[in-house]
Amino acid sequence: MPNDTAADVTLQSREPAERSGKVVVAAFIVLAAGVALYFALGMPGMDHGTGSSMAGMDMTASSSPHRLVGPEEFAALLAEPSATVINVHVPYDGEIEGTDLFIPFDALDPALLPTDRSTRLLVYCRTANMSATASATLVDLGDTNVVELAGGMQAWRNSNRTIVYKSS
Repeated sequence: MPNDTAADVTLQSREPAERSGKVVVAAFIVLAAGVALYFALGMPGMDHGTGSSMAGMDMTASSSPHRLVGPEEFAALLAEPSATVINVHVPYDGEIEGTDLFIPFDALDPALLPTDRSTRLLVYCRTANMSATASATLVDLGDTNVVELAGGMQAWRNSNRTIVYKSS
């Protein structure tokens, strides 16, 4: 009989440990389900409005000296006679009809640019990598109206527009 009592004590001491492990797992599952439900419901209680807490600040694209636009808007801006169109891709790999200047992205010379720093500069390259660098440089030089073609000449071609190749 003494052996039966020892076995009963051992069995009883293991039950609470096993039960507490199951409780922890169950609590974790309930917590995970609650978090998933919270996100699935769109995080109730959070302000998802489009308003800005920076009242009084004009955060529109027009306040930025640099804008990134797609081929459709870039084409519309090409029609503006006051805009200067600059191809900054090196080496020369064609151009958009109406391009005024070819200046390598890493050799922008202010003497070649309009003296009025508010003149709209339409900047592009082949893929938009070089034009991103050139646009940042133009803004650093004080230009306040730089418009860059998103995706460059590749995006221009993909929108069913043509690239022309001029001999030098």
